[in-house]
Amino acid sequence: MFLVDTHTHIYLPDFDNDRSEVIHRARQSHVCKMLLPNIDRQSLPLLNKICQDWPGVCYPMIGLHPTSVDNSDFEMPFWIEDELIERRYVAIGEVGIDLYWEKRFRDQQVEVFKYQIQLAVRHGLPLVIHSREATSLILEVLEPFKGKVQGVFHCFSGTESEAARAIEIGFLLGVGGVITYKNSPLPAIVSKFGLNHLLLETDAPYLPPVPHRGKRNEPSHTFIVAGFIAKLLSVPLEDVATATSHNALKLFSL
Repeated sequence: MFLVDTHTHIYLPDFDNDRSEVIHRARQSHVCKMLLPNIDRQSLPLLNKICQDWPGVCYPMIGLHPTSVDNSDFEMPFWIEDELIERRYVAIGEVGIDLYWEKRFRDQQVEVFKYQIQLAVRHGLPLVIHSREATSLILEVLEPFKGKVQGVFHCFSGTESEAARAIEIGFLLGVGGVITYKNSPLPAIVSKFGLNHLLLETDAPYLPPVPHRGKRNEPSHTFIVAGFIAKLLSVPLEDVATATSHNALKLFSL
């Protein structure tokens, strides 16, 4: 069996004491590939070093997280394109709009997001989208790029109709531990749209699945999420692994 954790922040300090063990545990749990989304320019060196130390296992993304767009005179992150010329990245991410933590810089977030969409189009890379209280706005921004860019809504948190619209534009739905939470709307959305439109992820160290809530999340927990989806859809675990891994390998050109 072959699983892909398409969104894991194992370069964060939460893993400084046991990063290698975490990666080994993931591989023992059939998680053979892990994709690392970037946050800002400062997070990039360690992220890249981990991917260099674990070739064929860890893969880097590059982008500016929307919560890093945090002042009114923010300049475009032109350094991203310089990096894209220097080395291979599997995606532009994680990028998007976050109106949960900060609404004052909404316009700046939108402009930075549009710039990073244009980078994805220009370099033929998928987008990994962070959306918090902004799914409708993000879909509006993406609409003009329909047919030009693909990607995934990381930790999808929208409605069923927004999921349908995201899929119609050309995006997959990233599903992690939140699907195991009581009263989560994700089981209904996953049941409706099925495996062909899903990617598995953890968002480690955040959002651990039941029964690990309150603890650090890690890539090995992708196996728990896959198992939950298999029971939900009444299909073999191997079918979940095969479908979601195929989706990941295809989207990120792995």
